[in-house]
Amino acid sequence: MKTTIIAATLTLATCFSATVSSVAHSADRITGHHFATRSEAMAPNAMAATSQPLATQVALDIMQAGGNAVDAAIAANAVLGLVEPTGNGIGGDLFAIVWDAKTERLYGLNASGRSPKNLTLDYFLENGHDKIPAYGVLPISVPGAVDGWFELHEKFGQLPMEQVLAPAIEYAEQGFPVTELIAYYLERSGRFLNKQPGFSEVFMPDGEMPKKGERFRNPDLANTYRTLAEQGRDAFYKGDIARTMADFVQEHGGFLSYEDLASHTSTWVDPVSTNYRGYDLWELPPNTQGIAAQQILNILENYDIASMGFDSAEYIHLFVEAKKLAFEDRAKYYSDPDFNDVPVTGLLDKEYAKERAKLINMERAGRSYEPGNPPTEGDTIYLTTADKDGTMVSLIQSNFRGMGSGVTPTGLGFVLQNRGELFALDPNHNNVFEPGKRPFHTIIPAFVTKDGKPLMSYGVMGGATQPQMHAQILINMIDFGMNLQEAGDAPRILHTGSSQPTGEAMTDGGYISLENGFSAETRRELIKMGHTLREAVGPFGGYQAIWRNHEEEVYYGASESRKDGHAAGY
Repeated sequence: MKTTIIAATLTLATCFSATVSSVAHSADRITGHHFATRSEAMAPNAMAATSQPLATQVALDIMQAGGNAVDAAIAANAVLGLVEPTGNGIGGDLFAIVWDAKTERLYGLNASGRSPKNLTLDYFLENGHDKIPAYGVLPISVPGAVDGWFELHEKFGQLPMEQVLAPAIEYAEQGFPVTELIAYYLERSGRFLNKQPGFSEVFMPDGEMPKKGERFRNPDLANTYRTLAEQGRDAFYKGDIARTMADFVQEHGGFLSYEDLASHTSTWVDPVSTNYRGYDLWELPPNTQGIAAQQILNILENYDIASMGFDSAEYIHLFVEAKKLAFEDRAKYYSDPDFNDVPVTGLLDKEYAKERAKLINMERAGRSYEPGNPPTEGDTIYLTTADKDGTMVSLIQSNFRGMGSGVTPTGLGFVLQNRGELFALDPNHNNVFEPGKRPFHTIIPAFVTKDGKPLMSYGVMGGATQPQMHAQILINMIDFGMNLQEAGDAPRILHTGSSQPTGEAMTDGGYISLENGFSAETRRELIKMGHTLREAVGPFGGYQAIWRNHEEEVYYGASESRKDGHAAGY
């Protein structure tokens, strides 16, 4: 975000010959914490929070037209796939948690795709790969998002799909103005994806990526959406769209086949929970990394964090060490449960967390940890919607690495994801590449209940940032007393360099990046404790949340100040 602010300052300086002090901060607010950017949104009937204003408005329009929160979430996701292709699209995967007001229970959907069945581990090893490439045709797995839409719609939807997808089709045909942050990421993506098959034809028709304020059209995507609206999910997985994807990938040396697409299915799963100081945090089990947030909180629950203070070396050190421990388990155990027996119950066991907590030295940073022995029994968009009946949706969707593989099949208007990059190539690793297997997944939706009642749907986009921020949002609210918006605006702690599900091992303790807002004294104390601090711009995630106030029957909404969107309701 800092880079974007600097760029905007330079533009203003050029136009108005003005100068802005490099130490200027956001305007003072008369209420709330000094770092808060705005108040929470509030509304009595419905709420939506997304990373792009047009998507938020479409979600509200759909609910005002008689749709529910699920219809609104699908409609908003379709718009985001058009207006924010740097984070998502129907070439990617989807996960969702839904609180259904009718049955008064949570449902989880894993709509992630599998690896090509004709691609083998031997192919990578025999061709000299020590890891799966980030871009091009080799990391492509089956895109699961469209099947996810139709699974959600069939189970919960109210409006016909033609009406749900109509706003996205209209924007794709008539064009939309590109917003500031998305324009920044588009330009950055174009630098290294412009040589990928089909990419430039869709996203660089004039030789350059769309710029801020430019009205961008994607008629190919409009046609694809219209086909889905009229013909349903099978048009994507068994019709001409499937044939186009498979033929295009294979023409350029890849392995995705029509059979891979035709055999794809999503999976309804039970969300899993852990209780943190009276609040139940719900996540989806592996192949996602959701339970890492729960493992972090289980460890931290053994400490009096509130007494430490938000801007304290003690708290930051403790958080980072808990994250390191959780991520060692993440690196070893998290994988496709159809191929491995993932010990989810043991990993979330409170006594196990206490034993892991004993490994933390409160005076010194750990350079390495071993994964535990639990008792046995991957740029993104996040959006959330809530309707007048009480149904709430927590949905996350992604291409991975922003614009995915860069491979853009002719005439379809979207890029294919590169989630396959997150497989390991070590034959002994749980997450090793195998045909027809789901890769380890970074994208995770979250939900909070209290005493069995739905309280909060939220998520924070951004690769390995996500479980760290899921935990920090709740800590900010529960331990430090912040409101829904302040919890997202507060400066964030990001630890990088942990062991990974792709096989890399942490040996040097990794490093911490702290956003502006943490004091110089705290930074110095962390260095004394053996932590390595490193400046970072932009990897701190993007947050959206909805809170349900049951007493007043009011929704609160919060949206990420680091992104282009907002929360709104009616």
